[in-house]
Amino acid sequence: MTKLQEPIVYEGGCHCGAVRFQVLVDSYVVHDCNCSICRKKAFLHLIVPQENFTLCQGKDVLTSYTFNTKVAKHTFCSICGIHSFYYPRSHPDMIDVNIRCLDRDLIDKFTIRPFDGQNWERNIDQIRA
Repeated sequence: MTKLQEPIVYEGGCHCGAVRFQVLVDSYVVHDCNCSICRKKAFLHLIVPQENFTLCQGKDVLTSYTFNTKVAKHTFCSICGIHSFYYPRSHPDMIDVNIRCLDRDLIDKFTIRPFDGQNWERNIDQIRA
């Protein structure tokens, strides 16, 4: 069951503080993907429309990594290496925020759903709906 919460703006960023953002959260469901990169980063995916995300600082220190289809742009801080958000392959016109990079520990506010990203093509419709 999805935990119901009011839409709220949260702040977050990378470990060193060079990258800072705000995100308007109106859905409290995140996905825990088991693909090769998400599992290693421990990324908990909150996919939001671009208008719900504001990069407040750090554009100049962001770098990105791409692989496989080169659609996803895995952004991270070039100083501390933290991946606080990126542009996902599943929703290339949206932003995917790692809720672990929000300023407070808010995991208990979210429903975490597993996603079998190891079999991405077979399962992607589960998170696109």
